[in-house]
Amino acid sequence: MRLPYAGDWATVGDYLIERLSGAAPGVVAELLDSGLVVGADGHPVAARTPYTPGLYLWFHRDLPPEVPVPFPLDVVYRDSHIVVADKPHFLATTPRGSHVTESALARLRRELGIPTLGAAHRLDRLTAGLVLFTVRPEERGAYQTLFSERRVRKEYEAIAPYDPALALPRTVRSRILKERGVPAAGEVEGPVNAETVVELAETRGGLGRYRLTPRTGQTHQLRVHMSVSGVPILGDPLYPVVTGPVPDGDFRRPLQLLARRLEFTDPVTGVEHRLRSGRTLRAWESYEEWAGQEFR
Repeated sequence: MRLPYAGDWATVGDYLIERLSGAAPGVVAELLDSGLVVGADGHPVAARTPYTPGLYLWFHRDLPPEVPVPFPLDVVYRDSHIVVADKPHFLATTPRGSHVTESALARLRRELGIPTLGAAHRLDRLTAGLVLFTVRPEERGAYQTLFSERRVRKEYEAIAPYDPALALPRTVRSRILKERGVPAAGEVEGPVNAETVVELAETRGGLGRYRLTPRTGQTHQLRVHMSVSGVPILGDPLYPVVTGPVPDGDFRRPLQLLARRLEFTDPVTGVEHRLRSGRTLRAWESYEEWAGQEFR
């Protein structure tokens, strides 16, 4: 934390108690008294330390208990530079909000013993499938550039209602905007920034299994494009109607979206990687149960 330049607090303790007002009574004072708030030199900062604008402070916040995600996180490829994991539904890719220890990054750091592991890209918490992690911090930028420059071929699989009137294959192009603090993204007027190729692989019991190839990487792009095409992905709590967040611990209806394939040329080793998820989407295996449900 960096102390604001504007303010009239007398001491560091005054500011922290006000800034961290959501903490239980006495918690901030106890942190300071126990020497658990430190400055840039690593030495404890006392509550009575005069307020200094721009001062950096370090401390660990206590995390509330998290509901364990009871599904395995499989490693499909690993070398001295990268780790590619097959993430289950409901597991966040990186620590965010209330999901910290129950994230793929935190799990892999613990299970593989690689504290320097970092994510090269991200999947939504509700989406399953392949995620690329880097082992060496100094190489992370090279792998992130693969994604920013669209040099990674990503293929997704989705289960959604089958509409025989929908002409496929089709390429959906639009401008998608995701505002901070707003759960759902939406299409807006302006230059195209999102493009997805939608293909139908097969049908079963009123459902379709779709192959989705994104040519861009906007937040919720596949979910938005399937929804505006009239075939929203099963289990989606945001599109086309926001029905509220999925409660922690409710694993009954996973979003039927899977990052199936990941193909790229390794920017460090030159190796050609063609990786495939081993997961299956539940709705396709139990289509009779899912076909009669409303997830729109």
